[in-house]
Amino acid sequence: MILPVVKYGHPILRKKGAAIEKMTSEIKKLIDDMFETMYDAAGIGLAAQQVGHAVQLTVIDVRAASKERPSRLEVDGKAVDVAEYMPLALINPKITPFGDPTKGPEGCLSFPEIYADITRPESVEVEALNAKGERIHFRAGGLLARAVQHEVDHLNGILFIDRMAGEAKAEIKAEIETLQAETKALLKKRQ
Repeated sequence: MILPVVKYGHPILRKKGAAIEKMTSEIKKLIDDMFETMYDAAGIGLAAQQVGHAVQLTVIDVRAASKERPSRLEVDGKAVDVAEYMPLALINPKITPFGDPTKGPEGCLSFPEIYADITRPESVEVEALNAKGERIHFRAGGLLARAVQHEVDHLNGILFIDRMAGEAKAEIKAEIETLQAETKALLKKRQ
């Protein structure tokens, strides 16, 4: 089922997600629905907060963007084909970013049509549970590392606009304020 994606201005986007204690049929359904929603919106990542659930869960699939923006993946110290590990659900992820800071373009499904260059560490080490509840551990670089960091930020109530340089944020200030006002007006109307 395709879920509505909440937009900037909705308070749930600032909520830190609760840890998922056990795999339930509800969590499995949420994962399936999140993948369907992400693909429908042509995204490469989606956090549970973006569909109204404040839990530590995100889904990622970078295959659609792999030609323009390559990714690297290492499992047990060996390089593996990123496509073989996609799509990827991360439950209760813990990340350790490393490597030189790199600037790269980012967008967000909760900020339609708003893009900016964001500086993040080039690589990330990830520990999480997958969609089957199995423990996984990997290192990622390139677009996959950027997507993981962006989505884990969501799980902690941090948005990509929080990571923007002041100048970049100033350039899109009017768009952000309009989006926030529209979202708040919609929420007020629903009360």
